[in-house]
Amino acid sequence: MRQRYLTTSIHLPPGIPPPSVIREFLRVIFEDYRWFRPVRFGRALLENRLDPAHIDYDALTEYYERHQNMTVAARTDRDFILISPSKVREFPYVGDICWETSIVEAAKPSWRAAHQQQVLELMKFLHSPLAQAGTDEDMKQKTRRMVSNPDGFGSSEVLTIQGYGQGLEGLYWRNFFGPLFTRMFGERLDSLAAEFKRDLGDGILLVQPYAQPSSAGTSEGITLERQLISHLGPECFYDHERHLKPTRVPDLPTPMFH
Repeated sequence: MRQRYLTTSIHLPPGIPPPSVIREFLRVIFEDYRWFRPVRFGRALLENRLDPAHIDYDALTEYYERHQNMTVAARTDRDFILISPSKVREFPYVGDICWETSIVEAAKPSWRAAHQQQVLELMKFLHSPLAQAGTDEDMKQKTRRMVSNPDGFGSSEVLTIQGYGQGLEGLYWRNFFGPLFTRMFGERLDSLAAEFKRDLGDGILLVQPYAQPSSAGTSEGITLERQLISHLGPECFYDHERHLKPTRVPDLPTPMFH
């Protein structure tokens, strides 16, 4: 049976995080949060090994500094993170840090509470304007689509939008909006029903259409997402029926990392 993943994507501000920031990020998630025990790292092949009892942060930092992107994984493919900052300083910015784990974890109330607090802390540390969490199927469905090739033969996968600078592709189980997005939504976010939002402090609001990520893709989940999008402003979101990009987008920040 195929592993069902819960994806948490913490979007990065313009610029490439320095190695010192990534080193501290890795220390926090592995020692303080204990997301998983890291065993492998690298890029496609994950050819390098780690002792999870004595994590070699120097090796991880040096690899990141050399390649400016990296994957760190557990012994199996159940848990891994992808660190993918945007190497292009021009618009659009598409860098993020993506954490994949089993969706089974989200069934635990204690895990959901820890997840909310940890994502908030990491957003503040990384100066992230946006974080999203949902099933991998829901993420793929909303961020990618197939289009026919110009020559009429076959089709290719394309992105619905290229980074948060072009707006939002939809709503997920959890949507952490930083000041960049709370300003864009304005009074519409303020007037959203309390059952769907939570003020986490430091200018970050959590919008959550449903309690469990497994509701994504269900008739009830789709209905709730559409209701919230209609309230917040459909012009801020990708139109999946007509394949139109958002017409209202956030004011992009200046590069945070140099």
